[in-house]
Amino acid sequence: MAADAKEAAAMEEADSDDAAASAALSELTALLSPSSPAAPGAAEAALALSGSASGRALLAGHPAALAALCGLAASASRGSQPALAALVNASSEPAALEPLLPAVPSLAELLPSSGAACGVLANLSRDEAAAPRVLRALGPGAGPLLRALSAERPPEELGALLCNISRVREGRAALLEPSGRALRRLLALVGSPNSASLRRGAVGALRNCCFQHENHERLLSPELDALPLLLLPLAGPEELPEEEMEQLPVDLQYLPPEHRREEEPEIRKMLLETLMLLAATKAGRQQLRRRGSYLVLRELHGWERHPEVLGACQKLIQVLIGDEPEAAMQNLLEVTIPPELQRRLAQMDTEEEEQRRKEQMETAA
Repeated sequence: MAADAKEAAAMEEADSDDAAASAALSELTALLSPSSPAAPGAAEAALALSGSASGRALLAGHPAALAALCGLAASASRGSQPALAALVNASSEPAALEPLLPAVPSLAELLPSSGAACGVLANLSRDEAAAPRVLRALGPGAGPLLRALSAERPPEELGALLCNISRVREGRAALLEPSGRALRRLLALVGSPNSASLRRGAVGALRNCCFQHENHERLLSPELDALPLLLLPLAGPEELPEEEMEQLPVDLQYLPPEHRREEEPEIRKMLLETLMLLAATKAGRQQLRRRGSYLVLRELHGWERHPEVLGACQKLIQVLIGDEPEAAMQNLLEVTIPPELQRRLAQMDTEEEEQRRKEQMETAA
C-alpha cells in the first residue's frame, strides 16, 4: 500500500510539473511576437529550452509555440536567429512535423541565405513518408530548393535536405528538371573543397537519381558528362604508363602531386555505389570500361584502407572485368532476385566484411 501511495504521489507530482511547464511555455509564446520588445529574450529562452530532449518534446507538442517561433523566424526583427535555431532543434522531434508543415513556405523564403531554414526542412523531410509533403509545401518544382542549390555558396545544411528529398520520386523529378542546371550544380558540388556535408548531400542525391535507370543515359551524355566528375574524387596522383593514361578522360590525366582523394570514407563509398548503379545497364558498363574507370578503381583498391569502401570497390571491379550477363539480365536494376537468394547474398556480404576486418586487424598487429 505504501509503495502504491508513493507511486501515485510521484505521478501526481510529474503531472503537476508538466502542467507548470506547459503554462510557462504558453506565457513564453505570448512574448514571441515580432513586434514585442521581449521577443529576442523569449527566443533565447526557447532556444535554451530546445537544448534538452524534454524541452524539444515540450515545444513539439505545443503548436502555438512553434507557430510563434516560425513567425518570428520569418521576420527581419531581432530574435529571428535564435527562433530559427530553436526550430532546428524542435523539428528533430517527429511530433513537430504536422504543426510545422504549414510554415514551410515562409521558411523557404529564407533560402538560400539561411542555413538554419535548410536545417529545419532537412529535419522535417528526414522521414521518407514526410518528404513528399515537404516538397509539396515548397511549391511547384521545389523552386526555393533549386534556388538554394544554385547559390554561389549554398548553406551546408542543404546537403542533408538534398539527400532526403531525392529518396522520393517527386524529389528526383525536381532535381532532374529539363534544363540540367540542377544536375550540373550537383556534379559541381561533388568536388566542393569547403564542405563535406555538401559533398555528401550532392553525391547522395546523385546516387538516388541513379536508382532509376532511365536517367543513366542523360547523366553519362556529353551534355552532363557525369563520369569524370564522379571518378575524380576517387582518383589519386599516381603515375600511370602513357598508354593507360590516355584511356582516361582528359580531366583525370596527369593529376598534380598535390591532388588528394575524397577524404571521407562514407563519401567514397557513396561514389562507388553511384558508379555501380550506372554500371547496372549494358550501355553504362560499356562507357565505364571505355573511359578507363577500371584504372582509377585499380589504384584506389591498392590505396584504400576502409573495409566497407574496399568491398564496394572490389564489387565494382568485378562487374567491369567480368563477362557480360545473358541477354535477359542486361539491365541489373530490372532483375528480380528471389528472397532466399537475397538472404544468402546478404549473408555472404556480412561474411566478406568480417573477413576483411579480420585481415586488417592481423595486418595491423
